[in-house]
Amino acid sequence: MSVERVIEPRLRDLGGFSVRRVLPFAKRRMVGPWIFFDHMGPTAFPAGQGIDVLPHPHIGLATVTCLFEGEILHRDSLGSQQLIRPGDINLMLAGRGIAHSEREADAVRARPHSLHGLQLWHALPVADEETEPAFYHYPSVDLPKGRANGVDIRVLIGSAYGLASPVRTWSDTLYGEARMQAGQSLPTPPAAELALYLVSGAATMDGHRIAAQTMAVLAANSRVMVRATADSHLILIGGAPLGERFMEWNFVSSRKQRLTQASEDWRAGRFPKVVGDEEAFTPLPESRG
Repeated sequence: MSVERVIEPRLRDLGGFSVRRVLPFAKRRMVGPWIFFDHMGPTAFPAGQGIDVLPHPHIGLATVTCLFEGEILHRDSLGSQQLIRPGDINLMLAGRGIAHSEREADAVRARPHSLHGLQLWHALPVADEETEPAFYHYPSVDLPKGRANGVDIRVLIGSAYGLASPVRTWSDTLYGEARMQAGQSLPTPPAAELALYLVSGAATMDGHRIAAQTMAVLAANSRVMVRATADSHLILIGGAPLGERFMEWNFVSSRKQRLTQASEDWRAGRFPKVVGDEEAFTPLPESRG
């Protein structure tokens, strides 16, 4: 069968709002280089409330944030300060170590508002795990759009359907988006590993019914035809596998001992402070020592 597994997300409380966590999954830790996949919202906040993800650290990965609705204010220890709006891509390269926070601007928080989007992490090749951290922002207008089989497509990272994204990559990586009308069909692009996440709607592929807010992971090098049985919003992720990676809290590495070192560095205050958000921080979880 071309569909190897269907993953149903687990709800996670991030303090004031919940996310659907899809990856990592016990029986499927990664898809290509992708090691983490969170679906945020949709969440409606009353005036005066919003997200406050306090400063926290990362190593050995790149975070990728894309919103469907709302705004997030990103700050990091490099001094980056960037609003991300629907359709944009924020890509933060953690490398040897970075800290960042994710909040909302005062003007947004002052009124009722909603937040809806995805945050993903992809692991880095071994040669790049300890590279210097960096931050990149790509506005929506710079990301390629097109049509495939009549379906509206955006390629956010990598290449597919004759479109190539300008977003920085470190390995063979794919992240795409499709908006399908009921009755439309879309062939999946070639990829060593590929998964499809249905943000909304309903679809079938290779005889499997795929419900909203579930991820279908394809067998290696498989291609299928996706048919929308309702108006649907589809995400495609994949690429070439990088080999085994270990993950603990916000840290990813090919070496277990590096995770221990990162935890000790955060506990001891050796990570740089988030510029403009120096006072607050996320404590190291007790289970991490």
